[in-house]
Amino acid sequence: MSKITNFFSKKRAPWEQNLIVLWFGTFMAGMAFSEVMPFLSLYVDTLGQFSKQQLTFYSGITYSATYLVTALVSPIWGRLVDSKGRKLMILRASLGMAFVLGAMGFVQNVWQLIALRMLQGVFSGYISNSNALLATETPKEKSGLALGTLSTGYVSGNLIGPLLGGALAEFFSYRVTFFITGGLLLIVFFLSYFFVHEHFHPVKRAKPLSTKEVIGKLENPKIVFGMFITTMIIQASNNSITPILSLYVRQLMHNIGPVTLVAGVIAAIPGIATLFSAPRLGEVGDRIGTEKILSIGFIFAICMYIPMAFVHSVWLLGFFRFMVGISDGAMLPAVQAILSKRSPAEVTGRVFSWNQSFQALGNMSGPLIGSAVSGAFDYGSVFISTSILVAINFILVQINTHSDRHARAN
Repeated sequence: MSKITNFFSKKRAPWEQNLIVLWFGTFMAGMAFSEVMPFLSLYVDTLGQFSKQQLTFYSGITYSATYLVTALVSPIWGRLVDSKGRKLMILRASLGMAFVLGAMGFVQNVWQLIALRMLQGVFSGYISNSNALLATETPKEKSGLALGTLSTGYVSGNLIGPLLGGALAEFFSYRVTFFITGGLLLIVFFLSYFFVHEHFHPVKRAKPLSTKEVIGKLENPKIVFGMFITTMIIQASNNSITPILSLYVRQLMHNIGPVTLVAGVIAAIPGIATLFSAPRLGEVGDRIGTEKILSIGFIFAICMYIPMAFVHSVWLLGFFRFMVGISDGAMLPAVQAILSKRSPAEVTGRVFSWNQSFQALGNMSGPLIGSAVSGAFDYGSVFISTSILVAINFILVQINTHSDRHARAN
């Protein structure tokens, strides 16, 4: 607690000021992406007369549209970031999201909503560019702590968002919730404009580096691309439960009691755990080695996912979800720190934009995997399949890091 008090009371270095502002911005961005999830299908239902099958179909398209476009456009923005600067991309993303999210409150049919959800994907990049800016502006010996703290912003916003979004929709309305979110993102834009500082000096070149040239700048591309896969699997694992969480909670509660409220709490618990664990675990990673803390996070996650398939109490489910949040607190900042340390400054923006594409693929594929597995088997099978996926990723990372250590030794 004393470390936290000292952090906020002392005169801050520029990287610390950046961290505070960007943490708030990534928290709001993560929340904006996720807070519509509790009522998205209900909002779609108000935009026309749909059958059950049509409602499911349109809701699925509306949900996936943003992440699909994000995966496609992130490399395009990445080409600009190393010549234009990370701060400009942060301002572009926050201002664009503010207007697009606000405009969703005005739509009159489902196709307008889908179009805006796709446009939201076009204005992606706040998260990846915040990570890239902080990575380049922070002393290397503090990168684990800084990126660990920053990762709690997006993860916590993404996981707490559904609980807050449901409350706002309940007290106000679906449309007003979009207006409030747009207003908060506009505040993020102004805070980023006035208080985020970047010492950026673009490299003069005839044309942007090609993908092959960027890869050529990397000391060990295999490690970097392995981290992209790791990011995708972490996000897919976190989101695989999304389609069946309320149904699993209802099953455990035998359809008795406030199922929706409890499901919201269960959804938010990992974000709370990550919020408190990631900065500390990032700092530990700076001391004992980032690859080592990543491996510990993998093993811990596998051990926590498996029991969730067999619990008979919703509170046990909540406990193991809390533990998964701690494993996220180890893995997410470790991935960001490894990417930062393995990427030269002139290509950091490109690398982090590629990482965001894989993050979006994980966000998109996770619910699809969860729905397919639960449909073919049962709800508990989702956690077994997720643990298997994490175990495979752990093995791949061990192979990559072992070959990297062997190459360095020689």
